[in-house]
Amino acid sequence: MVRIALIFSAFLLLVGCGKGAADKTKAAETTALVPVEAATAAARPIDASYSGTATLEADREADVVAKTGGVLLKLLVEEGDTVRQGQVLARLDDASPRLSLTKAEATLRKLEADYRRADEMFSKKLLSLEEHDKIKFDLDNQRAVYDLARLELSYTQVVAPIDGVIGKRLVKEGNLIQINQPLFHIVDFDPLLGILNVPERELNTLKPGQAVSMVVDALPGQRFPGVIDRVSPVVEAASGTFRVTCRFNADAQTLKPGMFGRIDVIYDRKQDALAIPRSALIEEDGETAVYLIVTAAPPAAETKPKDGEEADAAKAAAVPAPPVPTLQAQRRVVRIGFADSEYVEVRDGLQSGDRVITVGRNAVRDGTLVQVLDAAPAPAAVATDAEKRP
Repeated sequence: MVRIALIFSAFLLLVGCGKGAADKTKAAETTALVPVEAATAAARPIDASYSGTATLEADREADVVAKTGGVLLKLLVEEGDTVRQGQVLARLDDASPRLSLTKAEATLRKLEADYRRADEMFSKKLLSLEEHDKIKFDLDNQRAVYDLARLELSYTQVVAPIDGVIGKRLVKEGNLIQINQPLFHIVDFDPLLGILNVPERELNTLKPGQAVSMVVDALPGQRFPGVIDRVSPVVEAASGTFRVTCRFNADAQTLKPGMFGRIDVIYDRKQDALAIPRSALIEEDGETAVYLIVTAAPPAAETKPKDGEEADAAKAAAVPAPPVPTLQAQRRVVRIGFADSEYVEVRDGLQSGDRVITVGRNAVRDGTLVQVLDAAPAPAAVATDAEKRP
């Protein structure tokens, strides 16, 4: 009898341990909540704007090319130097053009003297009109040759065609330069242009003269003001967009051509709009939705009638029940309005104080139990605290 009693006690102990492990597994499954972060829908000023990306480019830039050939004797500027229109940038060997000019000048002086004598003889009727006109023609032709030789000599001094900064130097001293060979690239930093390709639905929204602002990846934390310079009236059929050119003034040469930036065009403003972060929006099935955090109904308690020694063993092996989760995600379709770079206006579907999921929304579905990681209290808790204040 003692042996039978010991065996029966061991059996009851094993049953109790097995049921305890099962209860712990079930509790762990129950408390496996999806961690999320949330934001509260609240009234705030919001701008109606269009945002796009563009690469900055100079309004004026030019390649400086050689207008005559020769050896490059002297470089007078380097990359990064600021130059003015007409400033000498380099000098080519001018020996040959200078000799050509001297020869043309000597011939011109001879023909001028011949023409003076011919003019005197023609006035005394000692020279025919045909011979007089021929000498005059030769003189005019030589004057053109002289002017051309002087122009060729001036080409040996390479000058800047525009104001700007030397962006590239493409030659070195001692190089043999050919006609039309690029020597320098000049960029005018002021103003700089950003060209947006805007969808056609914004054609009647964006106008010349509207203020814009820009942030660039290379200069974080800085915002640069600008203005819409011109709007193309033509919509490209292939892309369904039109060109909007924005102008930015260079601020101590902080902005550079080639920088990539995001341009915001603000065309309207609401002072008291119900807004949520853009990160809370979900675009699917042609609808715009959010995941709203709501209080979940508590699960129904499981009750099983137990009697005798089995009930006593279950009570002995019972463990405290884990906290019942009370928050869950609920999908809610919304209608949005104005939007800026961070927030979007909600015109229908939410109320002030509603909390929506901003981080972790891709890991939840309608009805998923969640755990909010941010420290922001729920709207009801905020109201309760406010009522407690004297």
